[in-house]
Amino acid sequence: MPFQRSNTADKFIVDRRKTRRNSDVSRAVRKTRDRLSQQAGNPAFERELLKLHARAIIRSAMAIPLLILLISAIGLYFGMSGDILIWALITVACYACLAFVAQRVDRSDASTIDPDTTRNHFLAAHFLSGIGWAYFASLGCDACGVDQFPVFKAVILLLAIAATALISSSLRGALIVTFAVPVAIYTIVGARFWMPVEAVMAGLLILALPFFAHVASNMNTSAVMLLSFRREVDGLIAELDTAKSMSDEARRRAEEANLAKSRFLASMSHELRTPLNAILGFSEVMASEVLGSMHNQTYRDYARDIHGSGQHLLDVINEILDLSRIEAGRYQLNEEPVTILHVVEECCRLMELKARNKDINIVQQFESVLPRLFGDERAVRQVTLNLLSNAVKFTGSGGEILVRVGWTAGGGQYISIKDNGPGIPDDEIPVVLSAFGQGSIAIKSAEQGTGLGLPIVQGLLAMHGGEFQLHSKLREGTEAIAIFPPSRVMEPLPAIPTRTAARGGRR
Repeated sequence: MPFQRSNTADKFIVDRRKTRRNSDVSRAVRKTRDRLSQQAGNPAFERELLKLHARAIIRSAMAIPLLILLISAIGLYFGMSGDILIWALITVACYACLAFVAQRVDRSDASTIDPDTTRNHFLAAHFLSGIGWAYFASLGCDACGVDQFPVFKAVILLLAIAATALISSSLRGALIVTFAVPVAIYTIVGARFWMPVEAVMAGLLILALPFFAHVASNMNTSAVMLLSFRREVDGLIAELDTAKSMSDEARRRAEEANLAKSRFLASMSHELRTPLNAILGFSEVMASEVLGSMHNQTYRDYARDIHGSGQHLLDVINEILDLSRIEAGRYQLNEEPVTILHVVEECCRLMELKARNKDINIVQQFESVLPRLFGDERAVRQVTLNLLSNAVKFTGSGGEILVRVGWTAGGGQYISIKDNGPGIPDDEIPVVLSAFGQGSIAIKSAEQGTGLGLPIVQGLLAMHGGEFQLHSKLREGTEAIAIFPPSRVMEPLPAIPTRTAARGGRR
């Protein structure tokens, strides 16, 4: 497969190739943040309130005409044929003008609305609709023979005030502008006769107007709060969309970078191993003097150094490849029943010579009987060898390494390797567990290392569903514990009865 190169720069997370989508997202975020910063008095905020008021007028366009029709029917029933019809025509025409203004505002784009001009148009239309109610407040009914007609007018005006307070709560001052003149005219007309009932009804209307204005103001505040909450929800949705877009881009870039790294390592491992094999082979031939003796001891030492350095470089390459495969999820586990007692014992024998050269004693404490573990034997061996080599590397001459294998409290199995070396400071443990991380003691020591042993151990245990623990104290030593979960432990199968035993059982 040919190597593909990313067209994106490393310092950019958002994909620059998707300009349209990114511009839409940034525009949405900018618009949302503008909305979240809006308060009452902001032009954009006022436009939204005016649009809400226009929709409320349109939705209730039939409520007031129905009330007018009901009042006209009652007036005609009591003989108010001329005056009541004129009032009905005037009031319907005035409300038609208000509905026309609301329809025009509702159809307009919010960005093209001038808040001050539109508010003045609405207030003028409301004042015009109040002219019809003022004419109704001035009506008399001498011929209809109804003694309590002023009470009837006051009740009708109260109903109209209450309905207008509900409809026009989004526009402050609309209720006062509409009914200030009708209430004043009702009070002036009633003052000529000033009967007790008329005085009570006039006082009721005068008190009802500021009361319903206060109710409308509270509803306006609630509408503002609901609008703010809706804008906050829009903002959260826009932010989530932006975060999702950036997360998708970051994941895609990470996958692309991981693929590029895998391809690079696969290519470079072949290119490096080919000359390394030649270096290792020829240096071993020279150090062993297979083709003839070298009379200069320095040359033989150089050949051994070349062979050791090449072997170290090969180990580094293998560790990098193992870690990259684990991180990429391409490390295939060859799972089979494994007896970890045998694996750990074999690893101890392999490290025995190196430990003996440093005068280090390896003590083994194994459980007598452990059931087999379902896992990858090669991975278990690599985990054990990495931990043992670290213990041998950082344990001083004459030290001791304790290797234990046994049961965990939850029913799993563990491998513990504890040394009495210099230990690791608490603040350096996260560094040691990271890739290519080395503590201060490892840096000061002459032992070679890449800092990949423990990350590989963590990755292999994670693939088995296990856990890795590292406990250390300065000047006391370090204990590394590899834990395998109970789900990996294979229960021993019951013995199959022989044919003779089965025959005897039937008897």
